[in-house]
Amino acid sequence: MAVITVRVDDETKRMMEQVGINWSEFIREAIKKKLSEERRKNLARAVLINEKVRKKSGVEPKAEELVRAFRDGRYGGGN
Repeated sequence: MAVITVRVDDETKRMMEQVGINWSEFIREAIKKKLSEERRKNLARAVLINEKVRKKSGVEPKAEELVRAFRDGRYGGGN
C-alpha cells in the first residue's frame, strides 16, 4: 500500500484528536468517493462529446456496424 502525507496546522490536529475518528480510513474513503465522482464526470463528458460528433455527422451508423467496429478493435479485426 502506498503512503501519502497530509499536513495540518497544530490546532486542526488537536481538534482531530478530540473527535476520535479513524482519519486514515476517512481520507481513504473520501479519495475513493472523489475518484468515483470524477470518473462519472469524465464518462458524462465523453457521452456529450459523442453526441455532438454524432449530430454533426448527420449520419448514424447501423448497430451492426458499431458492434463490428467494437469487436474488430477489441480482437484485432479480420476474423
